[in-house]
Amino acid sequence: MEARNLADFPRPVHHRIPNFKGASCAAEHFPRLPAFKVARTIKVNPDAPQKNARFFVLDSKKTLLVPTPRLRTGLFNRITPPPGATKDILRKCATSQGVRNYSVPVGLDARVLVDLVVVGSVAVSEKGWRIGKGEGYADLEYAMMVSMGAVSQGTPVVTIVHDCQVIDIPEALLEDHDLTVDYILTPTRVIATGCERPKPTGIVWSKISREMMEKIPILRSLHYREKQAGKRVTLQGDQHPGEGRSQHTAARSAVRRAWGPPEPESCSLQVQDVPSSTVYVGNLPQATRVSELKSALRERGAAPLRLTWRGPQHGACLHYQDPASARRALSCLQGLHLGANTLSVVLARQQRVSDPVSSLAGKPHPDHDPTI
Repeated sequence: MEARNLADFPRPVHHRIPNFKGASCAAEHFPRLPAFKVARTIKVNPDAPQKNARFFVLDSKKTLLVPTPRLRTGLFNRITPPPGATKDILRKCATSQGVRNYSVPVGLDARVLVDLVVVGSVAVSEKGWRIGKGEGYADLEYAMMVSMGAVSQGTPVVTIVHDCQVIDIPEALLEDHDLTVDYILTPTRVIATGCERPKPTGIVWSKISREMMEKIPILRSLHYREKQAGKRVTLQGDQHPGEGRSQHTAARSAVRRAWGPPEPESCSLQVQDVPSSTVYVGNLPQATRVSELKSALRERGAAPLRLTWRGPQHGACLHYQDPASARRALSCLQGLHLGANTLSVVLARQQRVSDPVSSLAGKPHPDHDPTI
């Protein structure tokens, strides 16, 4: 989008829901949707390309809900324009500044029912598969609304993107907690995806870390409520031994029992029929430092649990929690540049690296840090 000058303010559009030229035009399809016409309460994400969609909700005298940034102060706010607001004032209410100035928080006990959901996307497929900016907030917002009883499987989900953002996305990249979309609006098309993949049925607590709980107070409230209701609410990292292990983890354990103690850790030591949780990054510039790679990974939203530096091979192994996380990182890191080099990024089981990590013993990189 940047290279073809399709991007609009704020720029550059990297690492955000990209605004694009023609966003207002794409949003003009929104009030024509039958789902819009019958909706009374509509939740729209706060990103720039959906500004016109927020205006149409207010101009149609429907209730507009906008998520709070990074969910730090709650789930969403209700936009309340001043009495007798003109269209110009409504347009101001639809901006990020207007959301701050003309809104009231909606609490967990508000018993709000959301009839239509609008989310931002970095890319989306005609089948309804969606990729966000990698932080998972749209998926989490939807899951939280499910937990509150605000949405159901029948609640339509819309995204507004540029035509170039509509691409083929492998279904293998999707996980159960990923949100799909029912309608895609572009400057030239309205795409009804007919997506039959079930939407999230609630918060997957095993993917919620203690750190996230600290940052998002409303998550703590929902966690307490679901725990009181007797639901399974074990957080990430809190499982008892053997609890919550994925099939590929169990498979690896079986392999180790069969073959004895593991060899020194290496990207090439993968069992071919067990999904890989490791991504290999190659073609690093010769002078690359670990800190530079770490920074690039964070910017792409693909920071691993652990990083193994392979400087002599101009590469690194990125170790993720599970194969799904590795596949998501693989997607995020495609086309990554460091200096003049385009990095090669593959799942480790697709990459053969001959020398074991142990060969680097006693020769640490000056910037080596095994964690990220």
